[in-house]
Amino acid sequence: MHLLAFIWTHSHADAVSTQVVDSPNDQSFSPINKFLMQSYYERYMNLNDLDFENFMSQVDTCSLSEVLPDNHNFALRLSGLKRNLTGEGSHRSVSTLIKYKTQQSKSSSELLSYSCEFIIIERLPSGVFADPFELQRLVQRGVFNDIDVFGDTNLELPSFLSNRSVVEIHLVLDPNILEEPTEINVVLPLHARYQPLNESGYSTVEFGAPDMLVRCSKKEKVSNRYCFFKLENHDANISTRIVWKIPSGIKAHADLVSAITFIVALLSTFAIVVSSLYYSNSRLGKDLKQS
Repeated sequence: MHLLAFIWTHSHADAVSTQVVDSPNDQSFSPINKFLMQSYYERYMNLNDLDFENFMSQVDTCSLSEVLPDNHNFALRLSGLKRNLTGEGSHRSVSTLIKYKTQQSKSSSELLSYSCEFIIIERLPSGVFADPFELQRLVQRGVFNDIDVFGDTNLELPSFLSNRSVVEIHLVLDPNILEEPTEINVVLPLHARYQPLNESGYSTVEFGAPDMLVRCSKKEKVSNRYCFFKLENHDANISTRIVWKIPSGIKAHADLVSAITFIVALLSTFAIVVSSLYYSNSRLGKDLKQS
């Protein structure tokens, strides 16, 4: 996945997917849903990277020069992106440090009339999921402005029976801080699904770079018309590779584990039957004595 494919060029808009639910004639559109991924899943059934790139290529984008017509040199640039995997076991977190700055010739005071938010879309690899209830608690605590999970949200399914999911994170972007270099640190808690058996005793999943863009709208206008624009990445310091080794059962041990499980289940059943018979006989004896 190309890191700075935040908004792809319209040359990709002709791609056709067999998963398309609704295929509009226009090659560009302005999503009116609160979440971009909600608009995606209205068009596609499952998360597929090619479908997602085609979807993003059709998003009607604008530049900050359109928002600030008198400031044609205004640009929001990505200066650094660093990703880390923290924690241990099957419950870990992806930490993303985003550094950005502005390049402009005039003041950005005009942006104060706009409401802007930073949108991060995390396409999760197969075998990993985010708990929607856990994420909503983070919203209630003010960690995120808003967040939601799309795709396969069944938390109980093992890896080989589940589909991929995606997390969309919204953060408030304060126009007052755009004139200085700024950084955002996003920590997303994730969980591993049960992995299929293999010889090594673990499965490996690799994360791609997140997709990022900014969405603005006029504060005084009650409208669903948004302005989407991308970050430029000239000379950005980028480090995004994350590999998570998730423990799994060893295939060679399957027969032994199955045999032990069967014996334990059989002994447990026998113990329950003996306890039930003993209780019944004891109860019957008490009733005979009382009579």
